Amino acid sequence: MKVLVTGNLGYIGSVLTEKLSSDGYDVVGLDTGYFKDNLVKETHEIKNQILMDLRDVSENEVDGIDAIIHLASLSNDPLGEFNPNLTDQVNNIYTVNLAEIAKKVGVKRFVYASTQSIYGISNTSQELDEYESIKNPVSAYAKTKWISEQKIMSMASDDFIVSAFRPATVFGPSPRFRCDIVYNNLVSCAYTTGKIEIYSDGSPCRPIVHIQDVCEAFISGLIAPKELLNGVAFNVGIMGGNYTVKQIALAAQNRVKGSELVFTGKYGKDERTYKVSFKRIYKVLKDFYQPKWNLENGGDQLINFLKEINLSEEIFRGEMTNRLKQLKLLSKNKLLDKNLRSYV
Repeated sequence: MKVLVTGNLGYIGSVLTEKLSSDGYDVVGLDTGYFKDNLVKETHEIKNQILMDLRDVSENEVDGIDAIIHLASLSNDPLGEFNPNLTDQVNNIYTVNLAEIAKKVGVKRFVYASTQSIYGISNTSQELDEYESIKNPVSAYAKTKWISEQKIMSMASDDFIVSAFRPATVFGPSPRFRCDIVYNNLVSCAYTTGKIEIYSDGSPCRPIVHIQDVCEAFISGLIAPKELLNGVAFNVGIMGGNYTVKQIALAAQNRVKGSELVFTGKYGKDERTYKVSFKRIYKVLKDFYQPKWNLENGGDQLINFLKEINLSEEIFRGEMTNRLKQLKLLSKNKLLDKNLRSYV
């Protein structure tokens, strides 16, 4: 199977393409290259790499592709607010355009990487179901992802198998490591400074999931029978994987002995909070999605990874591992224009 992975030079894409290649897939990568040099260690290089803005994709790049895993987006809330208009272009307009092109040229499967941020602010007395629960996206990122998910799912047909996977907040090692997502951030902060800095009051709920388990979920979208997933959305996470930020911080503290927990109150109370149900993916895709990682074994793996790459506080706080800072640096150095178009 020939699989196109958009956003393959990102945090998740770097891990996913290596796994796909090792599993025998013919992998094609398509990425703008914003973060291609943000490597903390050597990575697997695929043979077929297209450096291209998603906004420029045509039938030429998609022709001959059997399946697409669409990761590319202006990801997470702070990055989405960098330029809300561009966020809508990338995460909505041109994402839907890619799906339309794919259907037109005969791509058989389209796996869409959605997000649990679409739940936004919710009642945490119950876990949120993919269909019954109200969607309440509050950021530009979450709003555009929800709009595009609905449009893409409406394209599902017998000849165009579409599925949406909504991962919890991802953590774990990657050659293009990120320190701007919660568990990676807290463990890395403890490792490099001896302190764990919590900017909120620690009360918001954040489901989390390991990067390897997320990749397994996406791959299930390539191989599960179409009657199980065509037109279906899945929350991706682990049973018991709903934690408060404070619980996640305590897990990080347990991984880094002697570290200190500090509540800075920098951002006050974070209203975005949600608990998510993972019953659907465990039941429907039980033969294809069998997560292996949690805060404990994943945290220990993460510590070993930080030792391997010799993570410093400079890298932890810098552009190498923080996506919004990297975009601002590229803009400052005149490598990107105001529309995040490359000058080179």
